[in-house]
Amino acid sequence: MNNKKADLAGPGIGNYEDLKKILPSDYKSLLTPRETMEALFGVKKYIEENLCKELNMMMVQVPLIVDVNSGVNDYLDRDGSRTPIQFHISNDYDKNPIDAQVVQAATKWKRMALKQFDCKVGEGVCTDMKAVRKDYFLDHDHSAYVDQWDWERVMTADQRNLDYLKDVIKKIWKVLTGAGKHAQEMFPQLKSDKYPDFPEELKFFHAEEILDMYPDLPRKERETKLLQKYPAVFIIGIGWILKDGYPHEMRAADYDDWVTETISEDGKPMHGLNGDILVWNPVTKRRHELTSMGIRVTKDTLKKQLEITGQMDFLKLPYHKAILNDEIPLSIGGGIGQSRTYMYLLRKAHLGEVSVTVWPKILKDICSEKNIFVLE
Repeated sequence: MNNKKADLAGPGIGNYEDLKKILPSDYKSLLTPRETMEALFGVKKYIEENLCKELNMMMVQVPLIVDVNSGVNDYLDRDGSRTPIQFHISNDYDKNPIDAQVVQAATKWKRMALKQFDCKVGEGVCTDMKAVRKDYFLDHDHSAYVDQWDWERVMTADQRNLDYLKDVIKKIWKVLTGAGKHAQEMFPQLKSDKYPDFPEELKFFHAEEILDMYPDLPRKERETKLLQKYPAVFIIGIGWILKDGYPHEMRAADYDDWVTETISEDGKPMHGLNGDILVWNPVTKRRHELTSMGIRVTKDTLKKQLEITGQMDFLKLPYHKAILNDEIPLSIGGGIGQSRTYMYLLRKAHLGEVSVTVWPKILKDICSEKNIFVLE
């Protein structure tokens, strides 16, 4: 059980000895650094255009820094283990100062933005979001620098169900696999006999179903077993406490709805209207998360989830008051990891091959030994 508790938060492998064993020893990039950049921006353009087309969204500007007092920064988990970078702007000799934070994601800001940009039901916004998450262990697929397509879409109360959630997820999966085919058309060497092609079908599983399948395994090991059988899955209901006493993974209490009761296809009671898309990465031979998303909380489910997590004081913040007072619309949204997606679609072994950020010397040395060349 201690292993299960340790697996709930704090992503990353955790030490460089293990990482050295895990990284592939027979790796050779299918693209040069120059070709990688050409393919990357081709994929970026394809995804942004087709996400907006499939989900009826528009690209909008997104903040890098936010006012601490707004309450719109993303705390990622509910255990307080990942805190944002904060700094003081003295402004005019501290007469009108601002305490600001670098965003960790734009999850809450986007829902407020739906009102700002006057989005109607069925319309939404998509962003080219950049963030900093300083509390990650820096390994092959976790970086302090985060880039995401953070998106949000207005919905109705009648659409708050699993069928609607799955319909949106299928559209996103269509865009991602289409982007992979687009990259292969640009650079045919990406369609290699060394790796299986992208799976067409995305399989849906509830976190409670996966626990039934692998009751003695921690979360990441459950996901690994599942992905070895089904190489592309969406796991529903992340955040709700399962029957073993633990959530599948920690999830913040004030954006995704993980408390709403649902019914599985075989008639079992479940919880949650959110989840993650995970794939099997044939290059790293590991689980690979592409996106977290979900139907967002209502004023009632917000209060329930904050009560469960002991964070009722959040209700004093402007973002939370806006939900309580029905000042912002009901919505569905998520964040698709850009570098994670490039890494998967372009058959890369390390995030550093598709994004420029800071890495410790020990990691760069390990990568060099493995024929993995990170950008600097």
